[in-house]
Order: sequence, then structure tokens, then C-alpha cells
Amino acid sequence: MTTLVESEEHKSLRAAVAAFARTQPHTLDAEDSKRLWQAAAKLGYIGVNLPEAYGGGGAGITELSLVLEELGAAGNPLLMMIVSPAICGTVIARFGTEEQKREWLPRLADGTRLMAFGITEPDAGSNSHRITTTARRDAATGDWLLTGRKVFVSGVDIADATLIVGRTEDARTGRLKPCLFIVPRDAPGFERRPIDMELSAVERQFELTLDDVRLPADALVGDEDAGLLQLFAGLNPERVMTAAFGIGMGRHALTRALDYARERTVWKTPIGAHQAIAHPLAQAHIELELARLMMQKAAHLYDAGDDVGAGEAANMAKYAAGEACVKAVDQAAHTLGGNGLTREYGLGRLITASRVARIAPVSREMILNYVSHQTLGLPKSY
Repeated sequence: MTTLVESEEHKSLRAAVAAFARTQPHTLDAEDSKRLWQAAAKLGYIGVNLPEAYGGGGAGITELSLVLEELGAAGNPLLMMIVSPAICGTVIARFGTEEQKREWLPRLADGTRLMAFGITEPDAGSNSHRITTTARRDAATGDWLLTGRKVFVSGVDIADATLIVGRTEDARTGRLKPCLFIVPRDAPGFERRPIDMELSAVERQFELTLDDVRLPADALVGDEDAGLLQLFAGLNPERVMTAAFGIGMGRHALTRALDYARERTVWKTPIGAHQAIAHPLAQAHIELELARLMMQKAAHLYDAGDDVGAGEAANMAKYAAGEACVKAVDQAAHTLGGNGLTREYGLGRLITASRVARIAPVSREMILNYVSHQTLGLPKSY
């Protein structure tokens, strides 16, 4: 199966991205990150999953997740790859109007534009059924008016627009249904406030306030009656890409630990010769490899058009990668002892960052709820 053994094409892509990533400085500030993004886009890596007809590579989430994993393994993860090409690019490519595709996809692919994604709300989390951001039509003009709040939205300050998940009223039932809207960063009434995070990351987190933000009718992405389907078409790639992010981070931490374990000598013996050091690192490697297999399965299912199968596998992949990442980073820092907490080795900041793979975009507990109910057929608890 292709999910078990990588093709020669994928091996070549992996080797090329890894070689490129090793030549780049670690993205410790916004300018480094921007230069890395543009350099990766120039080589076709950022838009590898987007349609060729609109300037992309014509591949899929399988290839995009491979790119992100290798960038992360080299210590250069680009968090916005999860958002801009994977979520937003995928949704627009699958459901956007021809005008939206021509406007956004070539620029997302070549790195000249970025798009953020806003779904999480203060009182609803990521529960799309409780989202209170609402969109209503102006009967006189046909425009949309959006009102609501979003939190933990990555990179709004560097994005040209944000794909906002809102809800509209069903004329037949009166119930609210999810819809997706492209909101330009300079739209009147669209305000952002940075959230003070202890997380050490280039990409900042924001709270958004939408106060009757007026949008033209063509700001709606896709079909107003198919918003939930369109939403999950973006969330499955998000989970796959978050898995890639975690696996890459875990691999990077493990590499630092292995280098140290080979070189650090105590009592004339490298510490890596001791099983108390070697075995936990071997376990971390095994768990990262297992998580990668599930990530590849999820990506292949998604690219094959199996949204239901991809949903189950993507949740499992995200769970497995989050757990493996946290364990790998923890063991790597422990292997270095006090050096594991110094800036020189760069592992201390990963201790906090690795938690992201467990928490976002959906907690491991909600994934366990999903698997318990959807996969195992147990009674629903929520």
C-alpha cells in the first residue's frame, strides 16, 4: 500500500525539502519566518497541494504534510502552512467560486498572500453547533453583515484576509447553519487584539471582534446550505497538518538528543550507550514513526476523496502525533539534563510548543470522544 511505503517521488520530495530546510536559519523572528515562507513558496512547497490551473503543484495534503514535517524536523516549522494552504486553500479550491479561486489560489500558492482561519469562540470553543458569530443579509443591498467574536486565531496580523466561520438563519427552519466568509484584514468593524501568550512562537494569537462587518455577497464561500460539509473539508486537512507539525517537532527534538547522547561522555562512555538513555529515545522514535503512518493514511484517504474515512484517520493521526511529540520533546530535554533548558540547545521552548499538538485544533479528549462514539459505537457522552 502507498500508505506503508513511500513512492520514489515522495522520497525525492522529502529529501529536497530536508536539504532546503537545513540551509535556512531557525525562524526565531518574524522576518526570518517571512523569508523562509517566500523561499519555500518560490520552490513550490507552500502551494504544492493547490490546483495546477491556479498556480499550485497539483498534488495533495499528502505532499503538503510531508513538506511541513520536514521543515519541522529541521527546526523550521511554519505554523501558517496548517492554515493558509491546507485549510483556506483547500476550502476555496473545492468550494469557492471561479472568481474566488482566481483571486486567492495563485497568490496563496506563490506566497504573496496569506489567509488566517477563525472558528474558535470564547464560549463555544471549536463546537460549530454553538458558534454565535452570525451573518445576516442586508435586504436593500444583498451584502452580508457579520457580528461576533473569535479567539486563538493565528497570524491575523500577517494575513491578508481571514476565513471566518459564521452562521446564517435557515429560512425554512429558523435554525442557524454554519457558513464561511472571506473577511479582508482592513474591513471596517473587523478588529483584532493580540492575546498575551507564554508560548514562544513567531505566529501570534489574536482575539477578533466583528461588529456588523459589511461584506459583499460574493464573500460567501461555496453553498450557504452546505456550510457544514465545507467546514469539515477544511478541518480534516487541519488535523493531518497538525500531526505533521507535531511529528516534525518531535523529530527535531529527537535529533538534538541523539547528537548529544553520542557526543556527551561520562566515565569515558557516551551516555547514549546506557540503556536508560537509549531505550526511551528508541521508544520516542517508534511512536513518532507510528504516528507518521496514521498521518499518511489520513492524508491518502483525504486525497482519494474519502472524507468520512479521512475524518476518522485524521483525528487518530492528530492524537497519536500529539502524544508522540510531547513524549519525544520531554525525553530529549531530559537527555540533555540542564542543557536541555538552555537557549543554546533550543529544547526548552519546545516543551511549551509541543503542548499545542495535544491541545489544538481539537483536544485529545474530544478525539477520544469521537473515536468512542463514531468508531466504537459507544453511547454519546456530549
